[in-house]
Amino acid sequence: MAAAMEIEVSADDVAYEEDVLHDPFSLSGWLRYLSARRAAPPAKRAAIYERALRALPGSYKLWHAYLTELGDAARALPVTHAAHAGLNVAFERALAAGMSRMPRVWHMYASSLLHQRLLTRARRVLDRALRSLPVTQQHHVWPLHLRLASLPDCPAPTALRVHGRHLQFDPDHAEEFIAFLVSAGRWRDAAQHLAAAIDDEGFVSVKGTTKRQLLLDLCGLLAQPPEEVARMPVDAILRGSIRKFPEEAGVLWTCLASHYARRGLHGKARDVFEEATTTATTVKDFRMVFDAYLHFEHAMAAAELELRQANTVNIQDCWLADRDSTDLAMARLERLLERRPELLNSVLLRQNPHDVQAWHERAKIFRMDPARHAATYVEAIKTVDPAKATGKPPHTLWLALARMYEDRGSVDCARDVLHGATQANFTAAEHLAAVYCEWANMELRHQDPERAIDLIRRATTPPSIEATARAAAAGGEDVRAKLHRCLKLWLVYLDLMTTHGSLESTCAVYDRMHDLGVITPLLVLDHASLHEQHGRFEDAFRAYERGVRSFKHPHTEAIWEAYLTKSVQRHGECRPERVRDLFQAAVLQSPPERKKAVYLRYARFEEDFGLASRAMKVYEEAASAVPAGDRLGVYEVYVARAAELYGLLKARDVYRQAIVGGGLPDEGARAMCVGFADLEIGIGEVARARALHVYAAAFTDPEVYPEFWKRWNDFEVQQGDEGTFREMLRAKRTMAAVARDGARARRAIGAGGGVVERPCAGQRYDGSPIRVCAITFGKKKSAITRSLMYVLTFL
Repeated sequence: MAAAMEIEVSADDVAYEEDVLHDPFSLSGWLRYLSARRAAPPAKRAAIYERALRALPGSYKLWHAYLTELGDAARALPVTHAAHAGLNVAFERALAAGMSRMPRVWHMYASSLLHQRLLTRARRVLDRALRSLPVTQQHHVWPLHLRLASLPDCPAPTALRVHGRHLQFDPDHAEEFIAFLVSAGRWRDAAQHLAAAIDDEGFVSVKGTTKRQLLLDLCGLLAQPPEEVARMPVDAILRGSIRKFPEEAGVLWTCLASHYARRGLHGKARDVFEEATTTATTVKDFRMVFDAYLHFEHAMAAAELELRQANTVNIQDCWLADRDSTDLAMARLERLLERRPELLNSVLLRQNPHDVQAWHERAKIFRMDPARHAATYVEAIKTVDPAKATGKPPHTLWLALARMYEDRGSVDCARDVLHGATQANFTAAEHLAAVYCEWANMELRHQDPERAIDLIRRATTPPSIEATARAAAAGGEDVRAKLHRCLKLWLVYLDLMTTHGSLESTCAVYDRMHDLGVITPLLVLDHASLHEQHGRFEDAFRAYERGVRSFKHPHTEAIWEAYLTKSVQRHGECRPERVRDLFQAAVLQSPPERKKAVYLRYARFEEDFGLASRAMKVYEEAASAVPAGDRLGVYEVYVARAAELYGLLKARDVYRQAIVGGGLPDEGARAMCVGFADLEIGIGEVARARALHVYAAAFTDPEVYPEFWKRWNDFEVQQGDEGTFREMLRAKRTMAAVARDGARARRAIGAGGGVVERPCAGQRYDGSPIRVCAITFGKKKSAITRSLMYVLTFL
């Protein structure tokens, strides 16, 4: 240091020297001096630093700058160079001068020692740093501590202690510590810390690792050779994890069984597999465990076979020889495969014990074992709650058990089961009705129809008032109170009465169904047909009458159809008044869309069994009673029948009624006009036909209905002259203009020309009631108009 102080001072240094000599305790003077001599030799800068630190030994800036320059200079030199020793001495001096409170100085010192590969000295320096620095600043030192522990030359105990101390300082370091333990081959310690992290509810992975992934990592650690995880409570750890993470139960059970299998405890491993397969709650877990179990048994059987083949010593005659070990292993494997459907079904029932379909499938598994077959159904009946049943109706369990006893000849046991089913608390009356129906069918199969009839009679008997009151007081409606209204029971009752009863008893069942309101239109027809088969036609008609009163449209259509048909066949000739009253009643009860068919059938009846005049009145009434959309069809039939029965004059009257007062829409009125015109052309009344074309033209747009105008055009070509043809063309242009101009063309009628629209009520121009259309052009009426007026007035 004395040599450093004797360095020659140049002329440029005089000013700075005077400044630091004048005030040696000013940090800024020394910093200016050092900054001005930035390019000076290292020895000269070191002398300046030494003089400054002698004056200001507690200056962090001076020490940090000095140590940084010394470190940079030594880093380029071999670690055996004396500069590194001088650097270490300088760090010690700085710490002694009060820099022990500065974490940066400790960090620089430890980094320099690690660079020099002085691991022991670096560990001691880092320990001194942890003792000197407050807790809030120790995080600056721990990275170097961990770096020291990760070096290959660092002894394993030292690295373990470093990581352990760091874990106490920073619990978030758990994952890094576990990774270090795994890399160091300390499986037991790693598993213990990983299990502790999983059990810690407040543990949050800094890497975002989920508890599920940590659990899988734990399983991987426990899968190491048994000696690596010796003295660890593997069973307790994994069973606790199963309770805490039931969604990963399959993986954990498999890991636990594999642990015991690797330790050679095959019986214990088999017990774990059995426990896993009998407690699994999901199909995924069951499949995972079962596959591992199957692989284990297969491996055991293969090992026994190999051992048996490798044993070259003939000990068959020795009483100690284990001749059955191989056969036992194969038997276990086969038994496991046979039990798979049962075990899988148990998983489904643990998921939902009220799954009726699963219980049926379980019973099928034991169909070759009568005792277990029956026991399965008994257990299902005790377990399944009818209110929670899924898959199939709950009564099917009772029926299956009864059928099983019946198939094995135990009819009395089957009756006891069905009697118990009738007392069960089903949620739907249909389920209870199915039990009674099956019971009755069983009695029929055993040739006891009387008992079957008695069963159904009791089931269809309404409950007493006292029973209904007790059910209401119990807080809920009993399904037995609805049983007597189940249609399925009544159908079985009808079948029994039809095959084993009398006509009177069968009809009594039909009447009771009418009274209860459970009869259907088809059963009404069956009831009437039964009477007809025995010649009781009046009773059949009463059944029809009761049926049409009990139902509404559209359910009465089939009944009315059969009723009218049978009435016409029975009373059409001898008592037509009765049939006529029936048709009138049918018309009154029919909906609007059915009135046309009923009226036409009524009219046909009058033609066949009554008077033609009555038929015409029916047609006329139908034309005014049916909806507007059906009137054209009625008028077409009306015209055809009037022409056939009364001739053309009556047909003209019908046409005139349809066109003038029939209430037809324009489409229907146009069709009637065309038909009327064809009739007039057929008898040579050309003027009348032309007048009808003129009338229909008043509400016919040429662009929308070109076929009408083509028809008129052809008529004028064949029957008219040049004047009438021109009038037709003029009418066509006028109607086209009306269609284009709309309301403006209609208002133009007051200016001397236009179209008078076809009125709804209609009157003649002289005030008489008829609809007429006059097409005028200017002030003078056309010849066609005069002819139309004359013809319609004449009509």
